[in-house]
Amino acid sequence: MGAQAIRRQSGTGTRRRRRGHSARMSEINVTPFVDVMLVLLIIFMVAAPMLTVGVPIELPRTAAGALPAEQEAPLTVTLTADGAVMLMDSEITQDDLMPRLRAIAEERANDRIFLRADGTIPYERVVQLMGALNAGGFRNIGLVTETGGPSFDAGTGQ
Repeated sequence: MGAQAIRRQSGTGTRRRRRGHSARMSEINVTPFVDVMLVLLIIFMVAAPMLTVGVPIELPRTAAGALPAEQEAPLTVTLTADGAVMLMDSEITQDDLMPRLRAIAEERANDRIFLRADGTIPYERVVQLMGALNAGGFRNIGLVTETGGPSFDAGTGQ
């Protein structure tokens, strides 16, 4: 009887040691994942303002408010002070404008486009470009302006 008791004690003691040293950990350590996500969030917060179209023009001022945000990246056409037409941030000739607009219109889900025109450009040229955008398949044209212009409201004195 004594031999059986010794075997059980030594067997039990061996099992306890094995479980303590070789047991697998079943918990997930999420700390590195959270660290990486916070770093990515900061990178995107810093980089997002730099993703706007960077063609320098002097936009006209108006009292109109901003349009609601879209799901797709905004498509922008810019008419500079010297009369050059820019599609996003690359200059495009008048001959290439219509084929490129039609190709882009077929790929996009919506027909919204933003037109940025320098305030010194004659109105006739802006309207001609709007007609070209319409003929290219974009029926929803948003005119980009700066805020803080005259509101023509009799109550404000402007």
